[in-house]
Amino acid sequence: MKAAVIHGAHKVTCDTVDDPKIQTDRDIILKVTATAICGSDLHIYSGALPQKRPMVLGHEFMGIVEETGPSIKNLRRGDRVVVPFPIACGQCFFCNHDLPGHCEHSNPEKYGPEGGLMDQKGGALFGYTDLYGGYDGGQSQYVRVPYADYGPRKVPDNLTDEQVLFLTDIFPTGYTGIDWGDVQGGETVAIFGAGPVGIMAAKSAWLRGASRVFIIDTLPYRLDKARNAANAEPLLWDDDGPKNVIEQIRAATNNRGADLCVDAVGFEPKRSLADKAKAVINLEKGSIKVLEACMSAVRRGGTVSVLGVYGTTFDNFPLGQFFDKGIILKGGQAPAHKHIDKLLSYVNEGKVKLDDIITHRLPLTEISHAFDIFSKREDNCVKIVLDPWR
Repeated sequence: MKAAVIHGAHKVTCDTVDDPKIQTDRDIILKVTATAICGSDLHIYSGALPQKRPMVLGHEFMGIVEETGPSIKNLRRGDRVVVPFPIACGQCFFCNHDLPGHCEHSNPEKYGPEGGLMDQKGGALFGYTDLYGGYDGGQSQYVRVPYADYGPRKVPDNLTDEQVLFLTDIFPTGYTGIDWGDVQGGETVAIFGAGPVGIMAAKSAWLRGASRVFIIDTLPYRLDKARNAANAEPLLWDDDGPKNVIEQIRAATNNRGADLCVDAVGFEPKRSLADKAKAVINLEKGSIKVLEACMSAVRRGGTVSVLGVYGTTFDNFPLGQFFDKGIILKGGQAPAHKHIDKLLSYVNEGKVKLDDIITHRLPLTEISHAFDIFSKREDNCVKIVLDPWR
């Protein structure tokens, strides 16, 4: 089969690899009909998240059931399903507490309570390095889906692939950031990062009744997409840094700050040479400049939701500000299984549209070009959907 394989930093190619096979009773083999590149894939592509051996990438995919293991009773060949990005057993302590990203069984070689980039990890993710289980992902023609009696959801026939594909990750992730903020109605929400997750967070904020939604980015074309697709108020983070953005958010909230700030960027924001040099000196991966901006822009007693990936410690974490303002800080992998059924119903009922963020539709054979333009933010690229069969 054809598959997108990572061969080190900045090298992803469309290779011919062996077809996957059923390995356990709870597996299915899925024929992938649509897949996408996620912003978090870029951390592997850049080399920030290490992956030494070649592996198939991709945790945003859906398709048609091709084969089922003996224990699978809820699915059969021909069913069309969408698959949440965490690999979770559905039976352990964390799965039973709606925390599938911390599954105790899916990542046995790397799992443990410590956490951190190179330390003990949580549960497994599709196509997301050996640190997270080493499972081949779904940027491919076929993929093995473990624990398939727990993860995949059947898709109504009236919905197209593109209408539901983002239920795999970015819509549940964006929604989680708003849910962590306990948005009940009338809140001001500020979302840092106008990429796919940030836009989905903006859509989710409106679903939860927010009264005002700001979205912040360094690239005007991404802000335009956020305004058009999610009706968010765009604020440009320019070369002078976040000061002007924070002042505008405070001015709109009687100098209090936003009720909820969402970090949808993570540890690899746009950085100056001085920022990069500082990280090297401090033995840090990337920067927490976006998280720092969120903690300044949020009101006292407000919530900061961290959806962007962070992998290492940072010595300059603003602990004093966190304490003095009484900030509620939540972050981590989104519990996609917890929200996916509700979010699928929102899509089916027409309450939210997901496919309006797609800017590029490419065959899987153009995966190298796709990663190149997505990573470089070229050609006004926001979201790429790949067809494995073109």
